[in-house]
Amino acid sequence: MKLNGKIGLFVMGTLFGSAGLKLLASKDARKLYTHVTAATLRCKKEVMRNVDEVQAACADILADAKQINTERERAEEACYVEDSAEEAEQA
Repeated sequence: MKLNGKIGLFVMGTLFGSAGLKLLASKDARKLYTHVTAATLRCKKEVMRNVDEVQAACADILADAKQINTERERAEEACYVEDSAEEAEQA
């Protein structure tokens, strides 16, 4: 009795698998896969465009930050030179 149930399950699984393969290989399924792949490629193109925009914005921010730091260093050096000159005059 148990053997018949196992054989029946095996046969049903085999039939279901065969039908599933035919369904997945059908023209309609292939058309669906093609449309999904095309949509994925369009999405990838849009994402890469956005990535490029973000990278460009980050490069601009980095350049501005470097310029700010350079200006601060110059201002600090000028203050240091002025302080040193004042100390030399007082001495």
